[in-house]
Amino acid sequence: MTSPISAIGAVSGLSGVSGLSGVSGVSGVSGVGAATGAEQVSGPNTDFAGMLSKGLESVQASQANASDLAVQVANGTLQDPAQYTMAATEASLGLQLTMAIRNKAVEAFQEIMRMQA
Repeated sequence: MTSPISAIGAVSGLSGVSGLSGVSGVSGVSGVGAATGAEQVSGPNTDFAGMLSKGLESVQASQANASDLAVQVANGTLQDPAQYTMAATEASLGLQLTMAIRNKAVEAFQEIMRMQA
């Protein structure tokens, strides 16, 4: 028996979602191509994995920026500590959104598995 969702690779770096590597079994949908984690997002007909990959890169970049600003605050080299506060809040909200999306994807996967049983 083949699963309609063999895996979701773009979120493999998140805890609790390892071992998932791509979406398969989708047919009859126009504009959906093979999903790889290295694809770039461009144009109106982008795939889900590409959009997810770009979103995760954005969250990682905002966390790195907040971390760099935290170091600058600790060193006393940051002129406006509000910059760090805003960056840390942005990183936190991005992570919360990413976790919510991951949780919904896992719930959807589990529901599909229940339908197949």
